[in-house]
Amino acid sequence: MNFDVLIIGAGLAGLATALRFPENIKIALIAKQTLDISASHWAQGGVAGVIDNNDRFELHEQDTISAGAGLCNEQVVRHVIKNSKDSIQWLIDQGVEFTKSNDNQSLHLTKEGGHSLHRIAHVKDFTGKAIQEALIKEIKIKKNITIFENHSAVDLILLRKIDPKSKENACLGAYILDKNNDSIKTLSAKYTVLATGGTSKAYLYTTNPPVSTGDGVAMAWRAGCKISNMEFIQFHPTCLFHPMERSFLISETIRGEGGILKLPNGEPFMHKYHPSGDLAPRDIVARAIDNEMKQRGLENVFLDISMLDENFIQKRFPSIYQHCKNLKIDITKEPIPVVPAAHYSCGGVKTDLNAETSLHNLYAIGETACTGLHGANRLASNSLLECLVFSKSAVEHIYSKIPEQSDHSPLPDWDESRVTNPDEAVMILQTWNELRRFMWNYVGIVRTNQRLNRAYERIEILKKEVQHFYKNFHITSDLIELRNLLQVSELIVLSALARKESRGLHFSKDYPEKNDEAIDTMLQLDNEIN
Repeated sequence: MNFDVLIIGAGLAGLATALRFPENIKIALIAKQTLDISASHWAQGGVAGVIDNNDRFELHEQDTISAGAGLCNEQVVRHVIKNSKDSIQWLIDQGVEFTKSNDNQSLHLTKEGGHSLHRIAHVKDFTGKAIQEALIKEIKIKKNITIFENHSAVDLILLRKIDPKSKENACLGAYILDKNNDSIKTLSAKYTVLATGGTSKAYLYTTNPPVSTGDGVAMAWRAGCKISNMEFIQFHPTCLFHPMERSFLISETIRGEGGILKLPNGEPFMHKYHPSGDLAPRDIVARAIDNEMKQRGLENVFLDISMLDENFIQKRFPSIYQHCKNLKIDITKEPIPVVPAAHYSCGGVKTDLNAETSLHNLYAIGETACTGLHGANRLASNSLLECLVFSKSAVEHIYSKIPEQSDHSPLPDWDESRVTNPDEAVMILQTWNELRRFMWNYVGIVRTNQRLNRAYERIEILKKEVQHFYKNFHITSDLIELRNLLQVSELIVLSALARKESRGLHFSKDYPEKNDEAIDTMLQLDNEIN
C-alpha cells in the first residue's frame, strides 16, 4: 500500500490528475462509490473556453471577474482562461466527442448566464457524463493506476502525529475505509491529492449526488490547512421541483437558448432584478426566485422553453426532455417547475497556482479547492475548466519533485482495539436530517446573524455527540460523512459570520451593502479568522 501519488476522489479533477501522470508513477485512485458516481458525472452544461475567433481571453476574464464580485484572483483567472483551449483539446484527445456546429467542422458553442458570448463546449445536455465515461475508459487500461472503488477516506496521516518533534508537518497518506469488508487500509503516498468535490449535501435540497459531503475540506481542516471563502455557496436557480425527484438539475443552458423564468400566472419577472434578465449571474437569479417565492407564498416558479421548436428542444436537451417526460412533464408544451438548490462551493482548501495547499505534500483540485478563480460567485461552466487546468499544474509540480522525495518509514495501522459496535445507528440518520434542514433554513440563500448563530450553537452540540460516537464505536461510511458534514457546516457558518457585508453568493439582511474593499475570508484550525 505504498504509492507515489494518492488521489482521493474520482470526479473530473481526480480522473484528469491520474491520467496526466506518466506511467512510471504509481497511483492510487480512491472512489467513494463506483467511478461513474460523482458531481462531474451529473454536470449538464459544458466547459467554458476561448475557442471562437470572435472571442478573446480578456472578455472571458472580464465575465469571470464580474461574476466573482471583486474577489477573483486575477492572476489565477488569466492562468485558467489562457489554458482553456488546450484543456478542451486534451478532452478531445481522450475521446470526448463534443457537439459540433451545423457544418460539422467546428464545435457548437452555447451561452450561459454571465457570459457575454457563446463560448461553452458541450456534449448535448450531458457533458459531464460524456467526459467521465471517456476518462473512465482510459483510466481502466492504465497499469500504473490502482482503483479502489467503494472506499472512503477517513483522515489524512500527518508526520507530526507520528513524530511530534518534527519541525515541519507533512501529509504522508491517508487511512481509507474499505466499504466492501468494513476494514481500514493504510495508504502511504509521497504526495496526496484531494479531489473529493463539494459540500452541498449539508443542505436539504441540492443538485449534487449523495457523495458530495465535504470530505476533502474537513480532512484538510483537521490537518491544519487554511480554508478560504466557505460562505460562498452557490445555489443553482433551477432544480426540478417534483415530489418524485429532488436532485435533478435543469441546466442553465436552457436559459442560454431562450428559456424564460415565469410565475404561475405566466408572468416573467427576471427583468425586475437585472438588466440581463434571465441570463443574469446565478446568485442574482437564485435570490430573485427566492424572493418571489417568499413574497407570494409559492412552492416553486416555472422555466418555460415551450416557445422554441419542438425538434430543437428534443435534439438540444435530450436527457432533460426524457427525464421530465418520464415524470409526465412535456417541456415542449408546458413550463418546468423549478426551485433553487445548493449546487457548488466556491470556497474550500486554499491553494496556489500549483494546486498546493498550506500542508507539505498535499494538493487540492476542483470543488474541494479555493483557487481564487471563482471569487464570490462562480461563472457558469468554469468549474470543469478549473479541474482540467489545475490537474495539469499539479501533475507538473508533483512530477518535478518526485525524484527528490525520499520514502518515509512505515506508517502506523489504524487502531480499533478500544472501540465497539454501535448500539444506536438511528442517531446518525436523525442528526443528518436535522443538520441538513437547519442549514437550509438558517444558512441558505438569504442570511441573518440570528439564524447563523442559532445554526452554530446547534452544530457545536451535534459535533460533540458525533465525536463521542466516532471515538467509541467502529466507524462506518455514514459516520464519516456525518462527521465531515458537521465540520464543513461549521466552517460555512463561521465564514458567513465573519463577512460583515453582502457580496456575491453571501447575502446578509444585517449587512445588505457591499464593502468598498474585497477581502477573502481565511480560517485556521484554532478558529482564528483573518
